[in-house]
Amino acid sequence: MSTRRLRSEDYNDYSSTDVTPEGSPPGGINGFAHPESYQRFGETNGTTWYQTLIHLLKGNVGTGLLGLPLAVKNAGILLGPLSLLVIGVVAVHCMGILVKCAHHFCYRFQKQFVDYGDAMMYGLESTPSAWLRTHAIWGRRLVVLFLIVTQLGFCCVYFVFLADNLKQVVSAANGTTNDCSLNKTVAMTPTMDSRLYILSLLPFVVLLTFIQNLKVLSIFSMLANVAMLSSLVVMYQYIVRDIPDPSGLPLAAAWKTYPLFFGTAIFAFEGIGVVLPLENKMKNPRQFPVILYVGMTIVTILYISLSILGYLRFGADIQASITLNLPNCWLYQAVKLLFSFGIFITYAVQFYVPAEIIIPPLVARVSERWGWLVNLLLRMALVGVTCVLAILIPRLDIVISLVGSISSSALALILPPLLEIATYYSEGMHPIVIAKDIIISLFGFVGFVVGTYEALVELAAPAATVVNATSATVQ
Repeated sequence: MSTRRLRSEDYNDYSSTDVTPEGSPPGGINGFAHPESYQRFGETNGTTWYQTLIHLLKGNVGTGLLGLPLAVKNAGILLGPLSLLVIGVVAVHCMGILVKCAHHFCYRFQKQFVDYGDAMMYGLESTPSAWLRTHAIWGRRLVVLFLIVTQLGFCCVYFVFLADNLKQVVSAANGTTNDCSLNKTVAMTPTMDSRLYILSLLPFVVLLTFIQNLKVLSIFSMLANVAMLSSLVVMYQYIVRDIPDPSGLPLAAAWKTYPLFFGTAIFAFEGIGVVLPLENKMKNPRQFPVILYVGMTIVTILYISLSILGYLRFGADIQASITLNLPNCWLYQAVKLLFSFGIFITYAVQFYVPAEIIIPPLVARVSERWGWLVNLLLRMALVGVTCVLAILIPRLDIVISLVGSISSSALALILPPLLEIATYYSEGMHPIVIAKDIIISLFGFVGFVVGTYEALVELAAPAATVVNATSATVQ
């Protein structure tokens, strides 16, 4: 899951390559263009390989990481990590497909930059089907729709995450000690329902989204990243200690819960929207393919390690966010608050993209005198929508799985293979490549349908189940 979506207009320098006689990049459909063929357009003060790697890591590590131990429980201690590895490999491959197709259209149309939506539109315009060419604009609109749903879905997840962690900190306040070695169930003090915590956060989140300057947000974002990184380090050092005998954990869980694993896993890996702007911003874009694979390898290792260690450490008691399993001493209560602070700030960064897509066209319809007021009212309305949805679905694991199944699977798995077929079919594609793309897209579609269905079934569970799931005690 990403902590920031980067829009193309945030950048002024671009990359491209020489055009082959056929209009395709020299690398063709077999991979990225040859490194020596890159040229630069615009300014030359782009990001270095190190800065790009950091941005790539930040764009893929978020709340989805904390939900992966529960995802492994839903799949099994053996099947879960193996499936996580497969999904990671396929997701990174789809990122490569998107970059390659974007390069292709940059060369063909001599454009400085092609974003995800443009690539899908141009891909449909390249198909042999007259109907698809006529309706190509809907390819862009579909990508924009899924991007908005994904980003606002992330914001819903953040509301629930903040409410769950704040509720637990407040409930355990009287039992909090300085001794972190205690390993016993702490009696929770009765407190407000998690829905009331979500509602109480609303005015603070609204005020945060009134900050529209990305430079100001970047300062808060840096503080959030430091807080989240520090929290992760402390969490890792706790879960690696005193891991119990894992022989009682199932190698493969019931198939009924596997779709929930899929939704959470693809939610965590849905960072495809960040790759094109990052490649475009680089000072030396020839290095991007290596950075992409190195960065995503690090992300995959982080995901698999925390998911395995978290499930091994807490077993069947693992909760929707591993922070909820931490002890009730002041150190780990501080960890929960630090990570919550990071997620709170990240809300504004994630909110920026759908706000920039939805609000400006609506503000343009009113006079300049009232534009600022309409802007603020629309921001309040969008934040209110995410708050209401979070209140309606106050279960963190279900929200993550639902957002992952509905929108993340489309952006990360279903659309990129179809884009590759649309882009290169007229130029001739090997049947194996076509079959590979169809299999990946079908895999994503099956996950989309089954994952969404199972998440909705879990959502419709009796109220008592929900209460128990949200008020479980911490070991």
